Amino acid sequence: MEGGARLFGRHGVFIVEAVSVVLVTPRNPVNIGAAGRAMANFGFGDLRLVEAYRVAAEEARGGPHAGQVLHDSRDFATLADAVADSTLVIGTTSAIRRDLKVEIKRLEDAAVAVKQNEGRVAILFGSEKFGLSNEDMGHCHWLVRIPTLEGAGSMNLGQAVAVTLYELVRQAPGVAPIVSEEPLANAAMLDEFVERLYEALQLAGYIHTENVIEKLRRLSRRMNLRQHDAVMWMGMVRQILWKLKSET
Repeated sequence: MEGGARLFGRHGVFIVEAVSVVLVTPRNPVNIGAAGRAMANFGFGDLRLVEAYRVAAEEARGGPHAGQVLHDSRDFATLADAVADSTLVIGTTSAIRRDLKVEIKRLEDAAVAVKQNEGRVAILFGSEKFGLSNEDMGHCHWLVRIPTLEGAGSMNLGQAVAVTLYELVRQAPGVAPIVSEEPLANAAMLDEFVERLYEALQLAGYIHTENVIEKLRRLSRRMNLRQHDAVMWMGMVRQILWKLKSET
């Protein structure tokens, strides 16, 4: 396997190297450390921190019990950069008092879907205080919810990471990888397509509402585009842009 390109290796064994855990704006070094230890417990090694509080990140990496996962963790300035190489981006939410615009799955159902995906998977966990923002969720193909009791839906960050990763490595009878010759478009390709499409819609006078970028981003994830399809769509949008600009 090259760089975690597929979720399954020889004999259909689930490859944890193909999964990235992404912590968005974490603030507590204890929580960052707990997430890193949970990853080590289940064999996951790719931890990515987005806009992490610098002191907290440094304290977690320099702590006496910091393991290799924390030492190897990487910092990203934006969520888009952190998930650019992923073909499936999953957000986590307690779904409490939120008007969610993205499809939400139960954890056990999501684990099966993850194992049938091709390419790298990024699993997002929001800040300890606010969770993922609507903008963060716009980068997701869908969301996942751990089935907690109604009166206690919110979980500690480290606990949420541990439960989610355990469900991924747990045996799932009857699940087999779906392999295609043509890889899925990653998040970077989809974001470029969305940016060009938004520019074309602006020139055409179509933009009349707010949060259009978020809506287009969610739409692009639902399309489940292959790389060659994404390239074709990009070519069409660029041609439309050229035509619109030449007429102005």
